[in-house]
Amino acid sequence: MIEWEKEKVINAPLEDVWDLFKDKNIKRIMPKVEEHKLIEKTETEAGAKHLQTYREGKRLETYTVNTLIYEDKPSAKHKKIAFVIGKAFEVTASFQLEKVDDSTTRLIYSGSNRGTNFVGRAMMKLANKKGNDKVVQEFVDRVEEQATRSNE
Repeated sequence: MIEWEKEKVINAPLEDVWDLFKDKNIKRIMPKVEEHKLIEKTETEAGAKHLQTYREGKRLETYTVNTLIYEDKPSAKHKKIAFVIGKAFEVTASFQLEKVDDSTTRLIYSGSNRGTNFVGRAMMKLANKKGNDKVVQEFVDRVEEQATRSNE
């Protein structure tokens, strides 16, 4: 299993950063997502389900994303999701946002990737921790870039 937690302070208001995690903006922070379609409940509640298609090179992977936690408070936001890719990997991701002040937000991105079958577990053993760290860093940097871009 691979686990991660990365914190980044972003010079943008909380609501601007939170807006990037809404369905209409998901491709801005996750450019490899080809489709993100609500199939159950609403996007602003725990229990929501989305059908998501992700492109990795020439390969397309479609899976159901389950929203486990959805909290939208004036000074803190939290969204936690889980999905299984290719029947081999169970991924959980948590996006916590905290208001530092009117123009600054703290993003805490954490999660895990676990092999669910023999192939998935074998691939996890071969997984490159530095490669995963790079992907996590690129994600928080992309959130910052998009949040500050909408702030200009």
